[in-house]
Parts: sequence; C-alpha cells; structure tokens
Amino acid sequence: MFSMKHTLSRRTFVKAAGYGAALSVCGASLSGMAEEGVSQPNILIIHADQHRADCLGSYGNPDIRSPRIDALAADGVRFDRAYCPYPVCTPSRYSLLSGLPAHEHRGCTNHCTLPSDVETFPKILRRDGYRTTAVGKMHFTPTYLDVGFDRLFLAEQNGPGRWDDDYHRALRDAGLVDINDLEDQNKEYRVEADPEYWKTFGASASNLPAKYHSTNWIAERALETLDGWTGSGNLLMAGFVKPHHPFDPPVEWRDAYNPDKLTLLPGWIPQVSPQDLAVSKGYFPHESLNESALRRVMAYYYASIEQIDQQVGRMVDLLKSKGLYENTVIVYTSDHGEYLGSHHLLLKSGYMYEPLVRVPLIIKYPKNRYAGRVSSVLTSNTDLAPTLLRQAGSTPSPAMRGIDLAAPTEGPEFVFAECDRPRQRMVRSRRSKLIITSQPDSTLLFDLDNDPIESRNRYGDPAYADEQRRLEEALREWGTEETPESYLDENAPIIKQPNVPKRDDDHRVSIERYFRDKMNARRGARS
Repeated sequence: MFSMKHTLSRRTFVKAAGYGAALSVCGASLSGMAEEGVSQPNILIIHADQHRADCLGSYGNPDIRSPRIDALAADGVRFDRAYCPYPVCTPSRYSLLSGLPAHEHRGCTNHCTLPSDVETFPKILRRDGYRTTAVGKMHFTPTYLDVGFDRLFLAEQNGPGRWDDDYHRALRDAGLVDINDLEDQNKEYRVEADPEYWKTFGASASNLPAKYHSTNWIAERALETLDGWTGSGNLLMAGFVKPHHPFDPPVEWRDAYNPDKLTLLPGWIPQVSPQDLAVSKGYFPHESLNESALRRVMAYYYASIEQIDQQVGRMVDLLKSKGLYENTVIVYTSDHGEYLGSHHLLLKSGYMYEPLVRVPLIIKYPKNRYAGRVSSVLTSNTDLAPTLLRQAGSTPSPAMRGIDLAAPTEGPEFVFAECDRPRQRMVRSRRSKLIITSQPDSTLLFDLDNDPIESRNRYGDPAYADEQRRLEEALREWGTEETPESYLDENAPIIKQPNVPKRDDDHRVSIERYFRDKMNARRGARS
C-alpha cells in the first residue's frame, strides 16, 4: 500500500490480485476482520463536491484551517496520488459506488441512471446485513434511485432533484429560498443574476441563515443518523454540496480568510491560453478572471471547506462519545477537484489538469490501523468499493475494476480518467500524464516529475517517445475511445420510504412554483 515499485497495468494487477485471497498488510489481517474480534465495522463516507486535493492542511496547504480532517489523516492513511475517474458529479459518484469506470457503468452525464443490474458496494453490504443510509447530495436519476441505500435524505443542487429533495422542501416550509444557488445553477435565474454575482465569480455570502445552509443542514441529517447507530454493521454516506460553486458560505464565515494574505496555488498564470479557450470558454468568462477576483474566490472556497471541516469534527466527536470511533472506517474524498486559478481557469470543464482530477483521499481504518501513514500509490475512487467491501468482510463483485487499498500492494502502474467536455481519456503513470481528446492537435503529454504545473507539452518530443508509446498502449488496453451512450431510465426502481415523493403527484410543479414566486418577488423588489 505504501511503496511505489510495480510494473503491472491496473487491469493485469486486478486479475493477479485474486479477490478471493486473504490479504494482509504489515502482518495484520484485513480481509478476515472477525479474526481480531471486529465484525462488520461501521463505515462513514464523507464526500465533498469539487474539493481540490491540495486545499487541506494535511496536504500541505499553508493557509487553510482543516484540523478535524487533518486529524483523520493522522489517525489513518493519506493518499497523495488519488484521482477521480470522471471530473463530473454524477459519473464520478456512480464510479465510486460501483468500482467501474464511466464507460462501463454508462452513466456519463449529470442526468443519467446507474443500471439496476450494476452491483454497488451499498447493495452488497445491504445483502450482508448492513443498515445503509445516505444524506446530502447524491445527484441520481431518478432522485431517490435505489443503489443500495435503505434510506436517503437528500439535498440536491440542480436538475430535477432540486424539486424532489428533502432540503428544498425544508426551505419551503421555512419560507426561505437559496438565492445564490438558484442564480448560479438555474439558467432561468442566472441570466438575470445581480452584477455582483458576475463580478465576484459567484463568491458571495449566502442569503440563508446558517441553520439552513446546505452544509449545516446536511451535517444535521448525518448526525441524526449517526446518533441512531448501535454496535456494528452501519453504513452512512454524507455528501456535501460544497465547496462546489457558488462560493457562498454563511455570513458567519464570510470573513474567515483575508484574500490579500492567501498564497496563490501552483499554476496561476496571467492569462488563459488559446488552447484552453478552444476547449471551454468557462462557466464564467476565463478572460475576465484576475488575481483580485481569484483571491476572493479562494477566501470563500477555503471558508466553505473549513465549515465542512467543523461538521466532520462534530461527526467524529459523536462517534467517539458513543464508543464507535475505533470500529468505524471513515473515508474523506471528493468527486473531482477545482482549477482555482491553475492555467488561469476556474471551476471545471476543460483539460484534465491535476487540480481538476486529483482529489483528497483519507481512509481511517478500524482501530486506527496504519495511523499517520502516507501512501504514494496511484489510486482511483473506483478503488473504494472493493476496499470498503473487504473491510466489511464482504466479497466484491467480480466486475469491479478497483483494487483493495489495504492490500499488500505497491500499486498499479497507471491510473485512468475520462470525460466528455470534450471527449478526453487520461492515463497517469508515476512519472507522466497523457491526455488524448477528440479534437485534432490537442493531445497533451506532461512530465509531472519535472513539470508538476503542466506547462510544457511533451507530446511528439523524441525524448519522451518511449513513455508516450507506453501510455498510449495503456489507454488502448483500458477502454473504449468512443463516447458511450449515457444510460437514462426515469422509471428505474427507487427506494420506498415516507420522505420519498410519489412519481405521479404534482410535487415538482408545486415546489417549482414556490421558488419561482420567491425569485420573481425578489426581482420585482429590485426593479
């Protein structure tokens, strides 16, 4: 788990690992937890959205305050080369759940369905007796899709899920509206957003009371679930909406960071390149981004992360007070990263540069095994499904591509990612990274050892010919060059719980009308 020497490809490694074999690290059996008297450990997955890997204290950020997440890293393993499989919300989440790349599970947009015949780790754990719950942002279609969670208490950000979920019903019941988020995420309101929204690139304090800010609301639902845990065999996935844009922490967090005192992250350049503009003009116009605006975004982004960190601390404290912390696997990760100024870019949708595809990954194992370790193994979030199943004493599906991160491995030779903005496929070795796109003359090869900010394209350079051929062959072996047809089934099976709205009632019409009336009243008051 902690070395870097290996010569097998990921696919070859998975076949060689033999999922049926008992696996161990440092002499401690992990596939047979019962041998040490630990039966079905509890599992808590804390999943942020758009959290760049180097934006935590434990990952070396000099400015951000994240003591609770850093404490998890001190009690567990911090993975320094962890990657998302697809830098878009829904495909990445489906890959985490299923252990499959997006071109195999066929969920390749934010409005798609994970096929019901695809195995997920929550489904397997549920069959093996786990009590399974998810709270917060999941981004499924249909909204309460049954992927193995018995209960779902949702806070979605956009799409139909906004009109189905528990969170927006709670806002309606309290007479509130999440103005910042609607203006940022809904085209109907974005075209008429305040000038301040465009000037600040969506970095403005939330209009909501802290209690109803999505981060705090999701944390409360998570704490309610954890408070009900007894013994072992419990699974909770807590999905935070933040630090995804808009960058709108509660007013109480607005001044948490002084923009002028922040250290600009590696990769900031004075202007965006024609190459990057050809791929994406940006959710906000890249050309208008300047250092002052970026610093403000960073301050609000950091505040959003520190707010999440505080909620992580509350969850950990509750587990400790209940005597459950030692027997709980805790994972902290994200669905993708954030440019945050790298290459003069913001948000996502562009080339799969490191800040976009590299994510934080921290795993705290039962009894704090491997506390304080740092792993440089190349890993993907597709590895979490088999890893968590092995920790629970369950058997991963044979189709799962990932590896067990607690196994005695020096890791695969390559890690892969893909996306459709434009169609891209990425392979990263320990030394280099190759990005092949559907656009002509846009293939990129970077020597990450000597050029970590990816400023010099080495594709076609004779000095890198052997490495280029090796990476191209790895991509050919890994998967399809064509864009798969994304799978969508609006009538796929959903869970049955009292909080799940009926498919055939008028709940969407009713709640959309409520929010539209609120936004129209605000518009009228401004004019």
